[in-house]
Amino acid sequence: MGEMLIGTCSWTDKALVASGWYPPGRRDPEGRLRHYAERFPVVEVDAGYYALPSVRNSMLWAERTPPGFRFDVKAFSLLTGHPTRTAALPADLRGYGAGDPELLDEVWHRFGAALRPLEEAGRLGAVLFQFPPRFTPGPGAEAVLHRTRKRASRWPMAVEFRHPDWWREDRRERTAALLRDLGATAVAVDTAQGLPTSMPPVTPVTSPALGVVRFHGRSAAWGTGSKEDRFRHAYDRAELREWLPRLRCLASRVEQLHVLFNNCCGDAAVRAAETLRGLLEPHEAAAPRVAGVRGARTTGRAVPRSW
Repeated sequence: MGEMLIGTCSWTDKALVASGWYPPGRRDPEGRLRHYAERFPVVEVDAGYYALPSVRNSMLWAERTPPGFRFDVKAFSLLTGHPTRTAALPADLRGYGAGDPELLDEVWHRFGAALRPLEEAGRLGAVLFQFPPRFTPGPGAEAVLHRTRKRASRWPMAVEFRHPDWWREDRRERTAALLRDLGATAVAVDTAQGLPTSMPPVTPVTSPALGVVRFHGRSAAWGTGSKEDRFRHAYDRAELREWLPRLRCLASRVEQLHVLFNNCCGDAAVRAAETLRGLLEPHEAAAPRVAGVRGARTTGRAVPRSW
């Protein structure tokens, strides 16, 4: 049975900070991260999507967390083909056109430099490449994935698709085979079902080293509306209990499983993470402050499929 690390997709979300989950005296940047890391062993740096992370911040994150703690870093929007505001770029890069190859090269370089302190400290869990809904299956998309993997060759790579066709029943094996060939982890998701943008609740295993599950909430506004509308959902025990067999199956087939809650509305994500941990047996979920844990590394070894 692999380690199951449970956490959330942000520790700095404004709604979480405003919720009162952080106690008095621990609401500054250092106090928040130390408080979070005492309670959970993994977190996603979702801010990396909105702006390039910095070397200094990565150094501080490594210093403020214990051995065994893991940061999954979400790739900057420009690296996954999302619209990127000019203001999100460093000031010295704002004169480039959006499609300028020199801009892309420099952004990749700076993104990689910012991850290095986490790598060197053994804190980097995975780099999440979440592709937009318009990223549909086909030769062009597959070529993009191969180019992305080449750029990200030294990192554990996790891939989340937002177009449901990638995991439709008649294409699942091809998608899984593609990710296995890339040595990348397929990200499983929990979202509202029955909507045009709903992702199938499949749990493919494409890397024996790492599994990732992201709980986005079950809002009927998934795929539409504001960010708050899309992610406003409080998981109840019954909804989380549905996932226990799947999580246990995944954990039995990978070295490490990251389970992350992205329903970042108030303290809903941290409460769901705490509830899920309580539903598991004590030995199933890794406790915070785990020392001496080696980072999960993805490989290209084939593994059996799991839907």
